Amino acid sequence: MALEATRLAGIYLLTPDSGARGFDSVLAVVEQSLDAGVRAVQYRDKTADDAQRLDRAYRLAALTRAAGALLIVNDSIDIAMRSGASGVHLGQDDGNVAHARRRLPDQLLGVSCYNQLDRARAAIAAGADAVAFGSIFESVTKPAAVRAPLALVSEARATWPQRRIIAIGGIDADNVATVAAAGAHAAAVLDAIFGAENPAQAVHELIRRFDQGKIQHDEQRTTV
Repeated sequence: MALEATRLAGIYLLTPDSGARGFDSVLAVVEQSLDAGVRAVQYRDKTADDAQRLDRAYRLAALTRAAGALLIVNDSIDIAMRSGASGVHLGQDDGNVAHARRRLPDQLLGVSCYNQLDRARAAIAAGADAVAFGSIFESVTKPAAVRAPLALVSEARATWPQRRIIAIGGIDADNVATVAAAGAHAAAVLDAIFGAENPAQAVHELIRRFDQGKIQHDEQRTTV
């Protein structure tokens, strides 16, 4: 497992498409979130062209590096390599996992596994450091996304204790503790921070509640 992967934990911030808000606005929320304690950011932007995405990845890499945090680029191995990001995250249409592992031998490699344990098994066999399951809850960002039960997170954590397990989809302050208690190393969030009136305050509350759930998970493990 890539050394960077061991740092993937807690609240994992996903960026939205810049759209009407503009990338500077996105960057401002990322900066506030890093200051508040987020230690992993995934750059996602479906509306920008490759040149824009590379420039924005450079800017995010500088921010995350200064904060001692991870930057993970969604979809693009090339942009992850050229921007100096910590790693890449691949969906089902984003290329071959083993190929990505060969191109990024020392960087974090994450893979979306939706509600499929077999996909996670294949991804890990091909070299994935982290596997993401979801949508765990109904998602504002992707309302039509396939749903995955929390039990799948628990099963994955028990099956692959040396890999990072990520939960994604509809996670907010009201349910993030249950995600951590189920065994997720990280909870991927977008709207709970970018949709908040005070992003820094939202981050503090998400971290507090995630940590509560993590304590519950650890206590359950020691009593089994």
